Amino acid sequence: MAAETAQRLDAWLWCARLRRTRADCAALVATGAVRINRQPTDKPHARVRPGDVLTIAQGSGEHGRIAVWRVLALAERRGPPAEARRLYEELPDGMAGD
Repeated sequence: MAAETAQRLDAWLWCARLRRTRADCAALVATGAVRINRQPTDKPHARVRPGDVLTIAQGSGEHGRIAVWRVLALAERRGPPAEARRLYEELPDGMAGD
């Protein structure tokens, strides 16, 4: 995977440990809860690349939050949490367009 320039969104989110299963990541994307570079997507097969900014709605109502992540690297595998955190950096909400 190291030579790849893009990766499926659902696979990348799973490797970044956003959800326990890849199917859960795909379902989250299918609900429209994820944007890539401010563009809404409901396609788990959408491609992400290093430098892309993901806006992810997590939860709902007063317990919901918006996570904004910049993709730093593509995933070679689903590793431990410390390895997953190296795939992205969390940005403040106002940085989604940068």
